[in-house]
Formats: sequence, C-alpha cells, structure tokens
Amino acid sequence: MSATVRASDEADAALQTAAALQTAAVPPLPPCAQGQKPMRADAKRNYDQLLVAASAAFQASGVETSLEEIARQAGVGIGTLYRHFPTRNALIESVYRREVELMCARADELLRTEPAEAALSEWMSGFVRHVAKKRGMATALKAAAAEAAEASGSGVAPADSELFTYSRGLMYGAADRLLAAAVADGAVRADVDSQDLVRAMSGICLANDQPDWQDQAARLVNLLMDGLRFGATGVPVAPAGGSADAAVNAESR
Repeated sequence: MSATVRASDEADAALQTAAALQTAAVPPLPPCAQGQKPMRADAKRNYDQLLVAASAAFQASGVETSLEEIARQAGVGIGTLYRHFPTRNALIESVYRREVELMCARADELLRTEPAEAALSEWMSGFVRHVAKKRGMATALKAAAAEAAEASGSGVAPADSELFTYSRGLMYGAADRLLAAAVADGAVRADVDSQDLVRAMSGICLANDQPDWQDQAARLVNLLMDGLRFGATGVPVAPAGGSADAAVNAESR
C-alpha cells in the first residue's frame, strides 16, 4: 500500500471518529464564549463541520495541514473558515477546547452507563489516547501563548493561559467525579486525588513517539488501575442519609 493511500485511509478514519464524537453531548460553552450573540443555524452548522474536519486533519496530518483542505472537507469555502477562525491558531484552539470538553463529558456518560470502576478504567484509556494524539495541538498552542505573553509583557506562563487553565479544570473535575464514584463503590483506594491521576496519565502519554506506544500505554494504564485498586476496601461506602448507589448516581448527574 502506498504512503498516499495510507494517509488517505488515516484521514478518512480520523474524520469518521471526529464525526462520531461530534454527535456526543457537548457541555456548555466556556465562560469566555458565553454572552456572545448566538449563531444562525447555518453558521453554527458550518462552524461545527469545520471543527470536525479540522480535528480529523490535525490527527491525520498534523497542525500544519492545509486550511484550504480543511474547508474543502467541511464543505465550505475558505472565506467561511476565516470568518469563524481568523488565524490557524484560533482554529487549533477551538478544536482543542471542544475535544477536551467532549472527553470530559464522556466521563459523565460512562458513569451513567457503567459500574464506577469500569467507567474510571475506560475513561483513563480514552484520556491517554486523546492526549497522546493531541500533543501537536498543545505544543502549537503553548508556543502561541508564549509569543502572546512576550508581546503583551503579561508574564503569564503558557501553561497558565486561559485555555490550559480551563482545560485542566475540566479534566480535574471529570477525574474527581470518577474517583469519587469508584471510592464510594469500594473499588479504588481513597488517598488518590484528581491531580495525581491526571499527572500520572499525562506521563503515560510521553511514550507516544515509540512504534508500539499504544500497547505500552494500555499496559501502563492497567498498571495504574492496579495501583488504584491496591488498598481498596472492596465494600461500598454508604454515606449518611443515603445508599452508596445514591452517592454514585449523584456524582454521575
């Protein structure tokens, strides 16, 4: 199979995956976007199609992929792309933000449909796949944030920019809900917090430059889950005034 055919197949697969994610429930817009005038239905449709197409293109070809090709895949003109996203970095940021939101919304979906321990394990695996595949976007956004901070003299570190602060808050919140539900079920130890978990999973993602990184990541996630199970009570914890099931259900809402 030629490199061109493989790249085409990868792009098609990425586009299908992004389109599937697009159908998932999306949390409310972040604070910085609230209060803006609502988009017309056709403009919102174009905006969403551009995010889906850009996500697929960035995953298949990197963040320097042609914006004209992204517009073509989205079924819109390049002028429409620039009306929504005046710069490449604006598009990268919007894709990154949306995908973090979708990933964190997935935590609540899993808590509604799976036992707490299974929900935590599946979300951890999805987190690692997401972060490893999106490192190119994060690198580009941190570079842009550093340039902006230098130009403005604000002194804000890239990791402390609005986007990354917002994203960390969502990830820590999702991890908190999953851990609390699993602890309430007696499935994992109670002395691990969301920052411990997110940092450990982020470390696993650093192996993504290896040919077999997906297999390595799966093994490391399993090891991490074993560590979380070590010392667990194995007995659901019933909070005062309610059952353990009620606590888990409350966490998942």
